[in-house]
Amino acid sequence: MWSRGRRPLLGQSGAPRPPLPLLLPLLLLLPTPALLAHIKKAGATATATVPAPWAPAAASEPGPEPERAGPFGRYYHEAELGAELAAAARPGLGRLYSLGRSLEGRPLWALRLTAGLEGQGQGQEPAAVGSDPGPRLPGRPQVKLVGNMHGDETVSRQVLVYLARELVAGYESGDPRLVRLLNSTDVHLLPSLNPDGFEHAREGTCDPAPADASAGRYNSRGHDLNRSFPDQFGTGEPPALDEVPEVRAVIEWIRSNNFVLSGNLHGGSVVASYPFDDSPQHKTSGIYSRTDDDEVFKYLARSYASKHPIMRTGDPRCPSEEDETFKDGITNGAHWYDVEGGMQDYNYMWSNCFEITLELSCCKYPPASQLRQEWENNRESLITFIEKVHMGVKGFVKDSASSSGLENATISVAGINHNITSSKGGEFYRLLVPGTYNISAVCVGYMPMTVSNIVVQEGSATEVNFLLRPTVMVPVVPQTVAPVPTVAPEVDAPETPASPQPIQPQDFHHHHFPDMEIFLRRFANEYPNITRLYSLGKSVESRELYVMEISDNPGVHEPGEPEFKYIGNMHGNEVVGRELLLNLIEFLCKNFGTDPEVTELVRTTRIHLMPSMNPDGYEKSLEGDSTGVIGRNNSNNFDLNRNFPDQFFQILDPVQPETTAVMSWLKTYPFVLSANLHGGSLVVNYPYDDDEQGVPSYSRSPDDAVFQHLALSYSKENSEMYEGSSCKDMYPDEHFSHGITNGANWYSVSGGMQDWNYLNTNCFEVTIELGCIKYPYEKDLPKYWEQNRRALLQFMKQVHHGVRGFVLDATDGQGILNATISVADINHPVTSYKSGDYWRLLVPGTYRITASARGYNPVTKNVTVKDEGAVQVNFTLVRSSSDSRNKSNKVKEIIADEGTSDPTTKEFETLIKDLSAENGLERLMLSSSPNLALYRYHSYKDLSEFLRGLVMNYPHITNLTNLGQSAEFRQIWSLEISNKPNMSEPEEPKIRFVAGIHGNAPVGTELLLALAEFLCLNYKRNPAVTKLIDRTRIVIVPSLNPDGRERAQEKACTSTAGQTNAHGKDLDTDFTSKSGGSEVRQWKLEIQSDLPADPSVNLRTFPFIVENKETLRHLASLYANNHPSMHMGQPSCPNKSDENIPGGVIRGAEWHGHMGSMKDYSVVYGHCPEITVYTSCCYFPSAGQLPTLWAENKKSLLSMLVEVHKGVHGIVQDKSGKPVSKAVIVLNEGIKVHTKEGGYFHVLLAPGFHNINAIAEGYQQQHSQVFVHHDAASSVVIVFDTDNRIFGLPRELVVTVAGATMSALVLTACIIWCVCSIKSNRHKDGFHRLRQHHDDYEDEIRLMSTGSKKSLLSHEFQDETDTEEETLYSSKH
Repeated sequence: MWSRGRRPLLGQSGAPRPPLPLLLPLLLLLPTPALLAHIKKAGATATATVPAPWAPAAASEPGPEPERAGPFGRYYHEAELGAELAAAARPGLGRLYSLGRSLEGRPLWALRLTAGLEGQGQGQEPAAVGSDPGPRLPGRPQVKLVGNMHGDETVSRQVLVYLARELVAGYESGDPRLVRLLNSTDVHLLPSLNPDGFEHAREGTCDPAPADASAGRYNSRGHDLNRSFPDQFGTGEPPALDEVPEVRAVIEWIRSNNFVLSGNLHGGSVVASYPFDDSPQHKTSGIYSRTDDDEVFKYLARSYASKHPIMRTGDPRCPSEEDETFKDGITNGAHWYDVEGGMQDYNYMWSNCFEITLELSCCKYPPASQLRQEWENNRESLITFIEKVHMGVKGFVKDSASSSGLENATISVAGINHNITSSKGGEFYRLLVPGTYNISAVCVGYMPMTVSNIVVQEGSATEVNFLLRPTVMVPVVPQTVAPVPTVAPEVDAPETPASPQPIQPQDFHHHHFPDMEIFLRRFANEYPNITRLYSLGKSVESRELYVMEISDNPGVHEPGEPEFKYIGNMHGNEVVGRELLLNLIEFLCKNFGTDPEVTELVRTTRIHLMPSMNPDGYEKSLEGDSTGVIGRNNSNNFDLNRNFPDQFFQILDPVQPETTAVMSWLKTYPFVLSANLHGGSLVVNYPYDDDEQGVPSYSRSPDDAVFQHLALSYSKENSEMYEGSSCKDMYPDEHFSHGITNGANWYSVSGGMQDWNYLNTNCFEVTIELGCIKYPYEKDLPKYWEQNRRALLQFMKQVHHGVRGFVLDATDGQGILNATISVADINHPVTSYKSGDYWRLLVPGTYRITASARGYNPVTKNVTVKDEGAVQVNFTLVRSSSDSRNKSNKVKEIIADEGTSDPTTKEFETLIKDLSAENGLERLMLSSSPNLALYRYHSYKDLSEFLRGLVMNYPHITNLTNLGQSAEFRQIWSLEISNKPNMSEPEEPKIRFVAGIHGNAPVGTELLLALAEFLCLNYKRNPAVTKLIDRTRIVIVPSLNPDGRERAQEKACTSTAGQTNAHGKDLDTDFTSKSGGSEVRQWKLEIQSDLPADPSVNLRTFPFIVENKETLRHLASLYANNHPSMHMGQPSCPNKSDENIPGGVIRGAEWHGHMGSMKDYSVVYGHCPEITVYTSCCYFPSAGQLPTLWAENKKSLLSMLVEVHKGVHGIVQDKSGKPVSKAVIVLNEGIKVHTKEGGYFHVLLAPGFHNINAIAEGYQQQHSQVFVHHDAASSVVIVFDTDNRIFGLPRELVVTVAGATMSALVLTACIIWCVCSIKSNRHKDGFHRLRQHHDDYEDEIRLMSTGSKKSLLSHEFQDETDTEEETLYSSKH
């Protein structure tokens, strides 16, 4: 007998089964001991010596007649089952609905029972019921019980009908227990998931042969439904959902509800089985596959088994497995036997629901005469199990400002790596066994909140509510930006009388990672106005690399305010820095607003504190370690302070995830000053840490005087450190004058972090050794705080020394990004940040400081730096002559389109600047409609209906077109969103979003559908979204390969099924083929028909990487930087855990190069800049991950809509103002665009200077430069002069020469004509005279016949000017 699921060795699910006679020879070989260990023995009931109470009656003993047997005397087939369920659907208490239909068209009926239901009630016609179970009732957790999943396991089918009767009758009779249950619980009963199989099964068959396909176990296509769900450890593809509509119906049922608890009722043994049902090894049995909620599952299983008279014994003595026992009547599924594709694991992995599998009887299809006993055996267990839905914690997650519920908030329990999410209205239920817990709620756009020490007891759930505060409370309201950036106004601190002494930390103990995490969340929750907790990424062992920001305006870089950081615990066994930074967090938070020193520091500085850079190493370290190395390195056994690129030596070790995260962090924030906190000595160590020789010697940096000053500012506040010989017992020969040392002079370190900071960023960093003991005992921690608290504060104050200010553009007063600030005689320049603000640490003295930027004339000033504070020096730069008007007066220049914009255009430009500012997009998202409910993937049919639904509901801003058909004749849809859909306006930029080129990677499709819905929902509701739609043509092509999508399977992370189209072509390698697939041909026509094109974003799944090429790097970086983790460059994908992509951006050919890609075709043939975004490590992640993926990519997608309005846009016209279309605009001697109708053009470019050549036939070519801002478009007007050059020469010269030449030619022709005319007249006269005197001379001619005719003629008739040729003609006459 094999129940919930031994994998059949013969007639496996989905395989065609030969007729029974062909199997008989094989069946004779089946019952060997080896095979019986893997498949429960078939049909051995006749051999039982002592019939068990559940054994079937002998064939000679007929059961009771149906009419005399009452409700237990028969099994209910389809019609009677529907009638029984309809009868239980009492008004106000029950509702019958259907999940769908089986393969043979039988309804999958479900009965909902809970008090207070409205609408449908008793008297329902089962055949007419719909799929609507009715509205959710807040405060009632949902429970489901599923029976008859295997059609031949029938006890559950009947037991669930009996349970429905029991609950209804008990409620109506006033049974206190059942009244309480239905008043507080939402119960859903599905008696038969496989009604087709039931109709094929045979009563009295306890254990049919596994190869008997006609026994009813499978559905009508021969699939085992409990092997057909997506599986986390799956080795193959589950059946297509069209093959198992029963499974599809259940998946949709799970997704559309928020079930908390579930039981899957089977037959074939008597035991409660709990997840996981399989393991990665897929060993047949014996492997305990533990979930993160193993204790909860064991508790649930015991709650059922303990009330079952046979199950609780653990010894069911089933005839086919008489020796099989289960301790306490429960078992881990995989430990019993491995089941791949089971339903209970699917519930746990892809929803909030905890499900166990309940084997109710040894006999799968016992005679009806045994049904009463089976009901009695399971009645109490079923009711007790349902009651367990109320264990653990429950509550709501709400917005603290509006008190509205927050859907899809994540509820996490410290120490349990399995989260759930809140349902609509913010309600949640989290099953937990009795104990004490720390629970957190996290929601996108809100500060996380942790509630500690929650006590869970037996019985009712503990109520815990979370009120989350938005990260930013400012709505998106366009504001006029002042021309000159200034420091933001100070935020008033709470007006609390200053305490005479600051409040000191109280939490002095060693914080392991869970403790540290709770500590950080607690302070982020308690002080949301000055804190922000964020993560740089994950360590090798996937621990978060947390950073706590402390500022009066957390999350925002305020122009002019310097940024500071401390990093602790870089070496895992050097722990003092970790604890001091936690103490510092507590100290700053508790004293802000009361202590003047702390309040001033927090008001004027953006402080970032990273307690642990190496959390993995810390967990391996040992308290009391003074000089050891256990835990020093990260989990890959690399020293992180030897892992950074070095100026003198090549570092051969692979860059570690922790190192990459920190380098990306430093490239993201404009840090000015930093300290790296270590242990093992007592000294401040400053750069450089090594030199060319790699031997101990003083290695001086250009800012050696500054570094010495910084080091002394710390050591002077630590008296023991300042003495310089504190560790003499351990290192008797070691002495540091005044407690400071040059790093390389102490010992050479290649690959250190402090040198990398100085050489690659604007940040000055020192390394502080905090004590001789690396891992001191906990009792000594207060001493370390007392020794270092003043030094920690004093060092932070040094960020306000030297020179600070802004570098501004003289034209518009805007700040200049990446301007260079250099100090004479100090070879170490720094650069300005986004608003042009800069900081340059200097010791007191007089300096010549120069500010320069590409395309501007540099400015130099003499500056005196004093001891107190930083001196402010602003630089205003004038654009250089190469950027001014062309020196030739004959050439018209490109001019800025200033003063011609209408007010609405100016308002829109202001909006783009606001959205480009730090946190601008966050404000947009917070002010938009609530998060979308992404809970499932869309099949092709669903996608088509979804798009049509958008067009029907938003006809004024949407237009749906068909680009063509796929190989299998599915439509390739294109959705346009615009205020004038299907009407192209030349000046309106267009952006395309394309997804689904690989059908097995549908995340992009779902993200684009979510984007489309988000835009439509917020049109006319959110001002910013409305203006973006009004000014942009947005085209969304959600699925370019719908055929492949239909073959792909959810949760198939690495499967290539569905990657190609129906003809096996990979569409992303097919764009240069002349015989490409129909999908490619249609898309190529779309690209070519839209010249010139604006940007395109191609979404796919697999690591968080964006491809870039040349100037597209800016667009790619923009997407990555707006993603919470992509920019860190650490995808941490299971199959490529060591992959590092700096900034999350890489050129396609450098990563996965291939020919014929859509991106390359778009760029080369469509002149369309296109980037490819990879959104997830898994090709086809579970639908439960869609809300997270949408939250991660939403900001990046919106940033593309903002970016499309930047770059350069303008108009080309001639001197009369007539637009010049089809002119060629060449940028940087490479990128070409053509002007549209009306002379408009638009091209995206990275911020900075760019060369422009404008060419049009019949006009003079124009040359100039344009400066592109990071937050606004550069508007230009190109005015053409008529081309006055012919063959490259001035028109006047060509005309003069041509006229003179023509005159000469005409004169020459006239002379020749005249001469020829004269000669011709003379010849005619001579011949006439010769004829006149012919007779007179005849004799003379005859007499002189012996003489020359020529001489005769020459004497009397030949002109002296005759030529020989003329004479010849004469003689011939």
